Amino acid sequence: MLLVGLLPPFCFMRKLQFFFCFCSRLYQVEYAMEAIGNAGSAIGILSTDGVVLIGEKKVTSKLLQTSTSAEKMYKIDDHVACAVAGIMSDANILINTARVQAQRYTFMYQEPMPVEQLVQSLCDTKQGYTQFGGLRPFGVSFLFAGWDKNYGFQLYMSDPSGNYGGWKAAAVGANNQAAQSILKQDYKDDATREEAVELALKVLTKTMDSTSLTSEKLELAEVYLTPSGNVKYHVHSPESLTKLLVKHGVTQPAAETS
Repeated sequence: MLLVGLLPPFCFMRKLQFFFCFCSRLYQVEYAMEAIGNAGSAIGILSTDGVVLIGEKKVTSKLLQTSTSAEKMYKIDDHVACAVAGIMSDANILINTARVQAQRYTFMYQEPMPVEQLVQSLCDTKQGYTQFGGLRPFGVSFLFAGWDKNYGFQLYMSDPSGNYGGWKAAAVGANNQAAQSILKQDYKDDATREEAVELALKVLTKTMDSTSLTSEKLELAEVYLTPSGNVKYHVHSPESLTKLLVKHGVTQPAAETS
């Protein structure tokens, strides 16, 4: 009889505990998002013939050799790449996890892993780190660009909470709200890759903290189909990026020395 008398209050307390658990704010996730807001910005734009990713590299020292290491763009599989904004050590863990998942799927089914399935799997891992007090969320946001036979070219954005969504154009990192506003105004559904690159450079010109864009401060990558039908992931070299900046009037050509 005593147990029966105690059972309803106990059940009520358990329900109350679950209520507060689901309705309370996760401050660590909010702090992680604030930290990402101070990271170098990254922009992804979906076009009719590919996906363009561009990112701002934070050059912290003149002694840093920026040309030998990637900071913003990473290849996950032959058909999927990503741009990163946030804590790079956290990003490396998640990128390696995504690479393993993609290879396991290919080994098991003998075909590339669908892009959204790969993104969802990785975001499930990120969300798991928000559920326990002894863990902290991954302080990194991703822009995923890829192609599969189901939906063609795709662009996804994910945040530290594990949420993700498909986008036509998206920005993460510093000044992402201003960048998102410009993308809303100037994005066109029928834009080509060349037009997407031009728009991405325009957005960075207006939102970056530095006064001028140079190849040392940027990384530009594209995902597209070759004439043979294969998915190609291409990262522009500093020389190619400089030519694009000059072509679109973002920077002035270097003066020739006699």
